[in-house]
Amino acid sequence: MRRLFRATRRAYGRVFRSLQEPNFRRYFVGHAISVVGTWAQRVAQDWLVLTLTDSGVALGISAVLQFGPVLLLGMWGGTVVDRTDRRRLLMATQAAQAVLAAALGALALAGVVQLWMVYVLALALGIVTVLDTPARQALVGEMVGPANYVNAQALSSTVHNAGRLVGPAIAGLLIATTGVAVAFIVNAVSFVAVLIGLMRMDPAALRPRNSPAGRGKHQAREGLRYVRRTPDLWATLLLVGIVALFGQNFRVVLPLLAQDTFHSGPEVYGYLTAALGLGAVLGALFSAARETATSWGLLLSCLAFGAVNLVTAAAPVLVAAYAAMVAMGFVNIVFNTLGRSVLLLGSDPGMHGRVLALHGLVFLGSTPFGGPLLGWICEALGARTGFVVAGVTALAAGVALFPRIRALRREAASASSRMV
Repeated sequence: MRRLFRATRRAYGRVFRSLQEPNFRRYFVGHAISVVGTWAQRVAQDWLVLTLTDSGVALGISAVLQFGPVLLLGMWGGTVVDRTDRRRLLMATQAAQAVLAAALGALALAGVVQLWMVYVLALALGIVTVLDTPARQALVGEMVGPANYVNAQALSSTVHNAGRLVGPAIAGLLIATTGVAVAFIVNAVSFVAVLIGLMRMDPAALRPRNSPAGRGKHQAREGLRYVRRTPDLWATLLLVGIVALFGQNFRVVLPLLAQDTFHSGPEVYGYLTAALGLGAVLGALFSAARETATSWGLLLSCLAFGAVNLVTAAAPVLVAAYAAMVAMGFVNIVFNTLGRSVLLLGSDPGMHGRVLALHGLVFLGSTPFGGPLLGWICEALGARTGFVVAGVTALAAGVALFPRIRALRREAASASSRMV
């Protein structure tokens, strides 16, 4: 019994080791609360658009407006993140998101909300995301050391997906019982927690960047050249881009799966998203136990993601769809965590903002293309077809990059053996 207790304590310490850093612990607690509201708003916003239009294309347009700015301004955002105090910048972006959520909640509560208003607020949120996403991810590199990059990214993914588990279920119940506006208000209030966590951090304990970028010309272009010169980085971004473009438009596919395939309401959409979140939490905890990340592991998780999508497309009943969503969430979060970790480990801290902005560009910036495309495909051929497209493209990308990534793996092994 004592041996089992020691083994359990060691495993716990390995999985949650980044929480030993006080700054990361403060951020982690605040983020864990805030992300529940974020996911509640995502479900509420999608259902509001669907209620106003009954259109999968409208859902795709909403996604375009929210994530399109990342495509247009992503590299500029990464350059700003590398120039500025990331903690203070994140405080500003989180406060701005709280204001936008409160505005949408007030409009819905007053009963005057129209589709164009949702579109305008989605666009404003997208502009804030240009700075918020790379700032959030790059700040991890200041809160913990390189040995804990993978663990900290995985724990951040754990709370993000715990929010995906809890937030959509709450949103579904709120929409069904009190109306959609309350979900937006809940999200606005939830940002208080992460703002308190950021304010309580000790700036002196943050790890300084080796070469913080000053003001100068062509810094965004420098980030592109840096990635192009590093095979692991561009191969990672290519895989992330393909999977994000065709495989991660859950906000478009799942409402249609709930409504059209299984003839259900917002609560089933919330439960499907929650099942996805449950799998993602399990996948994030699995990833947190890892101590390193490689492009080879990313490739294998990409192939697994493709296979699970094809299985999901064949789910005959709602219970099977819930189970498939758990598996989908697991492989999806392992893939995403490995992708961000490979980029952090493979790049200089002074380039983290620009490299992660490129990640955001292909991860979120692909949504303006993938969202409407998948919405149109699902409207024409059914929601199941969306999973088929996701599975086939992920498998094709993995097979195409297999020789190149295997060669990189052999080179790394050879270099390691020479050092020994």
